[in-house]
Amino acid sequence: MALEDDEEKGGDAAEGRRPDAADAEQAVDPKIAAAVAAAEAAGPQSGESVRVDSWIWAVRLVKTRSMGATACKGGHVRVNGQNVKPSHSLRVGDEVRLRQENRERIVIVKRLIRKRVGAPVAVQCYVDNSPPPPPREAVAPAGIRDRGAGRPTKRDRRELERLRGLMGGGAGRPHGR
Repeated sequence: MALEDDEEKGGDAAEGRRPDAADAEQAVDPKIAAAVAAAEAAGPQSGESVRVDSWIWAVRLVKTRSMGATACKGGHVRVNGQNVKPSHSLRVGDEVRLRQENRERIVIVKRLIRKRVGAPVAVQCYVDNSPPPPPREAVAPAGIRDRGAGRPTKRDRRELERLRGLMGGGAGRPHGR
């Protein structure tokens, strides 16, 4: 009987304490929802497309659109496994691979936008399937000296060059002079 009374008064109260995963996705910050709506309104209309260099800039994978175009021209951007020009048009569902700073970003396009948006909104425009970045400890700093130690001696310089040759794959002796 008490259960029936609870259901009549508002059985949703029990559900309010334990939201489903679908409810959590729909409960988005109103500011973010407004920004997403504005980005979609400024985005392409049905049937139109978005350039790949413009899209990777808009979702904040690169800092400037010209850097996006340069990455495309240099062969660092692949869409569905093929190198593309900056003017290549994207579609929802395309896989974009961007190689930058010794790391590869793998994203799948969820939403097409043209205007650059804030980071919380940009994250909602793609699914990030990138491998995690390497830990900072794995990248050894090269050539850090103690403060006040002065200029490196010839012995120190040769030791640094030897280390760089092992780590960076460079030649044992520098060319020039």
